[in-house]
Amino acid sequence: MALKEIRLDAELRTEFGKGAARRIRRADKIPAVLYGHGNDPVHLTLPGHETMLALKHVNAILTLEFDGKRELALAKDVQRDAIKPIIEHVDLVIVKRGEKVTVDIPVHVEGEAAPETNVVLDTVTLTVEADVIAIPELFTVSVEGLEAGSQILAKDVELPEGVSLVADEELLVVNVSQQISAEELEEELAEAEDEAGIEKDESEDEAAEGDSGEAAEGDSDES
Repeated sequence: MALKEIRLDAELRTEFGKGAARRIRRADKIPAVLYGHGNDPVHLTLPGHETMLALKHVNAILTLEFDGKRELALAKDVQRDAIKPIIEHVDLVIVKRGEKVTVDIPVHVEGEAAPETNVVLDTVTLTVEADVIAIPELFTVSVEGLEAGSQILAKDVELPEGVSLVADEELLVVNVSQQISAEELEEELAEAEDEAGIEKDESEDEAAEGDSGEAAEGDSDES
């Protein structure tokens, strides 16, 4: 499913600097800059709540209306507060209808693999090229019934018409492996320790036993 366009009413920004940015954010708005296609950067103020909701969608297509103009844009960089759930600043890039853009699309896994297997999503996003108004929301890959040892590579992911893969075709996306029991895990850990030359020091064990014995005798004497 392609992403829907989201319209935002923006305002031209005439004040700059940290103080101006703080005032904008206190008014529940977000400072932003719009650039691209050879145009001079345009400084904007975006509505806070609506922009927060819009940017929950990866690769959201924004239709910005300001000063009697309308521009189609993608969020290039979103600066978020490290503690508070607020957006501090947004860099927006102008795009045109019919233009191809390179974007990262999330990968979603569905289905149940064979019993006693582990499914690992090795690649959470795939880089593709797509028409700006037909950017997929996500890619779905099925692991239904896959046995241990199965792999899904980037070239195996089904892409919508008009979307082409930019990522390496051999990139591992999903790996299905055999489940390891607790006993097997302990054995593998012991083997790894042996290979690394990690051995128990018997003298330390004997010393520990001696200390505990002396402590026990001391306790009995006191009683």
